[in-house]
Amino acid sequence: MKVLLSIKPEFVEKILSGEKRFEFRKNIFKNRSVKTVVIYATRPIGKVVGEFDIDHVISDEPHLIWEKTKKYAGISKEFYDEYFEEKALAFAIAVGKVTQYEVPMSLNCFGSNIVAPQSYRYL
Repeated sequence: MKVLLSIKPEFVEKILSGEKRFEFRKNIFKNRSVKTVVIYATRPIGKVVGEFDIDHVISDEPHLIWEKTKKYAGISKEFYDEYFEEKALAFAIAVGKVTQYEVPMSLNCFGSNIVAPQSYRYL
């Protein structure tokens, strides 16, 4: 199974280049059969640009997740702390094999009622 995630363009670039090896989330999908993340680069790109295999998912207190992932977080500690402010639990999706699409796709390639998810959407 695949899941669609909306990701800011600057982070998409870092995932595609291999600099960012963890995608951080406040909430995670409940279906554990999800093996692939389809990447929707938010505006101004507004396209599905690639996908990555999920190596594993880590969940823990935010400060412990940071210690485990900071080398390949692809974001600053300040951004991370602000994102998880007042959260007791953080999730880090470890990025496996990355595939960048040669031609980015619009969301309607996945169906007429597909919109950019706030958190995630099963495909």
